[in-house]
Amino acid sequence: MFGAFLVQTGVGNYFNDLAVSIAGRRIGGPAKVAIFSSALNGTISGSSVANTVTTGAYTIPMMKRLGYKPNFAGAVEAAASTGGQIMPPIMGAAAFLMIEFAGVSYWEIARAAIIPAILYFAGIWIMTHFEAKRLGLLGLPKEEIPKKSVIFKKLHLLIPILIIIYLLFSGFSIERAALWGIGSTILVSVFLKETRITPTKFIFALTSGARTALGIAAATACAGIIVGVVTTTGLGLKMGNMIVGLAGSLTTSIELQLLLTLVFTMITSIIIGMGSPTTANYIITSTIALPAIIALNGQLEVAIPVLAAHMFVFYFGIVADITPPVALAAFAASGISGGEPIRTGVNATKLAIAAFIIPYMFVLQPQLLMIDSNPLEIGIAFVSAFIGMIAIGGCMIGYWYRKLSWIERLLSLAAGLLLIYPEGYSDLAGLLLFIGLIAYQLYTMKKNASQDNDGSSASA
Repeated sequence: MFGAFLVQTGVGNYFNDLAVSIAGRRIGGPAKVAIFSSALNGTISGSSVANTVTTGAYTIPMMKRLGYKPNFAGAVEAAASTGGQIMPPIMGAAAFLMIEFAGVSYWEIARAAIIPAILYFAGIWIMTHFEAKRLGLLGLPKEEIPKKSVIFKKLHLLIPILIIIYLLFSGFSIERAALWGIGSTILVSVFLKETRITPTKFIFALTSGARTALGIAAATACAGIIVGVVTTTGLGLKMGNMIVGLAGSLTTSIELQLLLTLVFTMITSIIIGMGSPTTANYIITSTIALPAIIALNGQLEVAIPVLAAHMFVFYFGIVADITPPVALAAFAASGISGGEPIRTGVNATKLAIAAFIIPYMFVLQPQLLMIDSNPLEIGIAFVSAFIGMIAIGGCMIGYWYRKLSWIERLLSLAAGLLLIYPEGYSDLAGLLLFIGLIAYQLYTMKKNASQDNDGSSASA
């Protein structure tokens, strides 16, 4: 209901204008606008597909007009819109279910999701930047950027978002926070004629919110039936034991067994998550795939935090929306871009590479979820992981300061993985490799430029 009232006040459109004003003039501006606006819209929309269609209708044509290919333009929007489901504070409503399933507070869930969400969107931002540099794409013309005076005049539209975040973090119930959010939305809308809630808009917001709730309720109810069957028959526990048993049959090393269990759980979560709404998706994956991770805790020297295990299956259930062959968000984006759905899905998967790497890292080292860590450890882990995303982004696109060879791309991937894994020696090794790659690129660029100048002088 709160989301429906935000739409009626024009906050969604304001997110687009705000994104354009911040990122529109930068290299590859429209793609960065898509990332920014999708992150803002996605956290309140609750649906990857709905977010893709809503913001994509505005951003995808803008990206194509600048010079991005249809498959890439659609992929940027699909990946960014899917990321909205892992973006605090609302996280596609799954955060509120996780309170019950994981037995932790809302604040712990939202706090744990912050760094992974930033790294996810940073990875997409970095790759679109490198792609724009590779293609020589610039930002939007100045005349297409909204005036700052217009943006500032509507700044009050963000107040409801800030209020609901404050109330949730202050310990208010979800329902009460949403009611206060709706009330503040109606209040701030009266200051401008174009955002004012009229009786017609008020009724439309109520009916729209009810229709959305019905869809979620139906999906959750069906998921609840699956959960009931799985719980009553013991299928979830059996599947968890089966996954652990399969991993154990392939290796005797408990470390490798954990890694294989995570891989099998990832595959299970992606398959289960195909085509499911966010809430139903999380309910099913946490019931069927989660027990496999929890079952290993008795064999590990250091137990995996329950919240980390829940976040692991939640992430991979969500990325099913961009993972071929049933990449619903990619199919929706290709309908707007005119691209090919499968290729759009492949590109979106590449752009969302952080969502396939970060969960492994925060299960192995929970600092990225701010669990049992001090501010210094969290800060170092975040900075290191952010630099690692730059290296991985360069590997995925094949471009930094210049085009990368395959050997440089592999070294870049290795540097990124070492940096993302929050451990002192791996961070140091990754940083040295990262610096070495940058130095080598700059050296070869300078050398090639010098040779070109010498050749030009000889010709003259």
